[in-house]
Amino acid sequence: MRDFKKYDIWKLSHLFTLKIYDATKSYPKDEIYGLVSQIRRASSSIPTNISEGCGRDSDAEFNRFLTIALGSASEVEYQLILSKDLNYINETSFINLTEEINIIKRKIYSLKQKLK
Repeated sequence: MRDFKKYDIWKLSHLFTLKIYDATKSYPKDEIYGLVSQIRRASSSIPTNISEGCGRDSDAEFNRFLTIALGSASEVEYQLILSKDLNYINETSFINLTEEINIIKRKIYSLKQKLK
């Protein structure tokens, strides 16, 4: 069984999730059950699925959970675009968070390739 805490991609995605939670604290209160909830769930889904995949028996199963994590990362990327367009985050935050999520996506994809 793999230890998910030893994977850099898990560490990065966990720290990214903490940043998303912090960034969404300033969103309008009427978004608490909408965009705030959605982006938080999608971002936390990334390290969650990496963790769950590490607990599986085979590389194929781990790869499947990495695919789910990659989908969640793409979902977060869109939600960041929406957040910027709604003026919930500023341009600097948008650029920084988007760069981070794209690094995470590349690293997940790279790990998936190694498992094939």
